[in-house]
Amino acid sequence: MRRNLVLLLIILTACTPRRTDSLPPAINLTPYATSTESPLPTPEGLVPLTTPLPSPTPFTYTVQSGDTMSQIAEKFRVPLDDLQAANPEISPNAMTVGQVMKIPSNPENPSGEPTPTPAPLSVEQIRCYPTADKGMWCFVLVHNDFTELLENVSAQVTLVDSNNRMIISQVAFLPLNILPPDTSLPLAVFFSPDIPVNVKPQVHVLTAIRLQPNDGRYLPAATNNTLVQVNADGHNAQASGVVQSLSQSSAAAEVWVTGTAYDKEGRVVGFRKWESDAGLPAGGSVPFQFMVSSVGGRIARVEFAVEARP
Repeated sequence: MRRNLVLLLIILTACTPRRTDSLPPAINLTPYATSTESPLPTPEGLVPLTTPLPSPTPFTYTVQSGDTMSQIAEKFRVPLDDLQAANPEISPNAMTVGQVMKIPSNPENPSGEPTPTPAPLSVEQIRCYPTADKGMWCFVLVHNDFTELLENVSAQVTLVDSNNRMIISQVAFLPLNILPPDTSLPLAVFFSPDIPVNVKPQVHVLTAIRLQPNDGRYLPAATNNTLVQVNADGHNAQASGVVQSLSQSSAAAEVWVTGTAYDKEGRVVGFRKWESDAGLPAGGSVPFQFMVSSVGGRIARVEFAVEARP
């Protein structure tokens, strides 16, 4: 009886840090080993906070469960009247989860930086990859060195030419609303065609909010029994595992899992975000599975992070 040889590498994780996809047949899969190399702590292209941005870009915030207009104004240290004026289409008494609000910057700040000063954030690497249609993906890998969650992490990514003239600039965001303690996740942004081939990225951290311990908007959860299967050419990997609730009293209505793909040199080459259809019961678990693809080199490992909200 003939059968395809399938080699699996099982990665067990318990890090604290979506629709279940059907898993296609695993054909000609090859194992991978975890890289021991670390990204550079001070990547080229990281712009100091004192350096003005090349052009102002409005900063946005996605409304979450339990948010009020006054709480958002207080969080970003902007006057409530200014926040309402910047978002006339949003009623303070009828905000819905998922609405995107514009956060006004200080009018005395000509660079267009958002008002809040970001919490200190480790930027581990900056990588950009051109696409076949002359677009470009850029990833900014950041790490949370605190014991608390970081929320609303963002950075301005600017592509410049060989003379440091700006070509285009956009804001990059995390795939999750939070960056869990002792966890790395990529801020990601896609630049539409046509992007010149000789551009280089510059990155300016915009926001990173350090949350109080036991913030009620997020529930503790972990990924366990994760399994990754990399296909023969190394550019796609099937990921599966279980999200385990670490709360014995509260169920989660929303559960998100991200898988970040790295090559053997430790460079981010892709990511994928999965969302649960069923939520997560208190103390219970829910399985996940999805495919993550590389826009760069061969996938060597996949790391997971999870977010659970009541």
